[in-house]
Amino acid sequence: MNPDRWKFTQEYSQEVFGVQDDHLAGLMERATAAGLPPIAVSADVGRLLQILVSMTSGMRALELGTLAGYSAIWIARGLQPDGRLTTIEYESSHAEFARAELEAAGVADRVEVVEGAALDVLPGLAAEWGDASVDFVFIDAVKSEYVAYLDELKPLMRPGGLLVADNVYGTGAGWIDEGHGTDEFNRRLAGDPDFEAVAVPLREGVLISRRR
Repeated sequence: MNPDRWKFTQEYSQEVFGVQDDHLAGLMERATAAGLPPIAVSADVGRLLQILVSMTSGMRALELGTLAGYSAIWIARGLQPDGRLTTIEYESSHAEFARAELEAAGVADRVEVVEGAALDVLPGLAAEWGDASVDFVFIDAVKSEYVAYLDELKPLMRPGGLLVADNVYGTGAGWIDEGHGTDEFNRRLAGDPDFEAVAVPLREGVLISRRR
């Protein structure tokens, strides 16, 4: 695709589908002022997450990579009223900031921020929750660990549950960020008979997969 056309498509998607409330619109400015990196999904991807969560039973969601809490707010808004999101964040300062933002957004009652490395936290959650216990997963953490996350997450996914991942077309460092794991992750899910999967070219690529 012509780069100018691609830029137009992205800007059009943001304009039409990226409408956000005042709290979300100011969140990343507050995050950068607090010293957090200026990284988050775009608003159109956030809306996609909310819609996808609402298309599941919406009772238990899991996110790898909280950062400032932007995507967690979108996910939480897609849950059932008594649904719960567990979001895992490695950096304590990021987790603290996200908790405050979740509270201000009015969704803190349905979100738990767990501090730690995702690969360290996931086995404990699996032991607590059991197999086939999660409706929705969003992965937006260490790209080189995506394949390892998949190994941990697959048993947790309920039939009909959705596993979604960000940056699957790379983060700009190279073609699918060679050596960073996203290409292998994409191919693993695309070839797994237990999943139906496709990636959509929103932002840096969003993979959507459904557990059969």
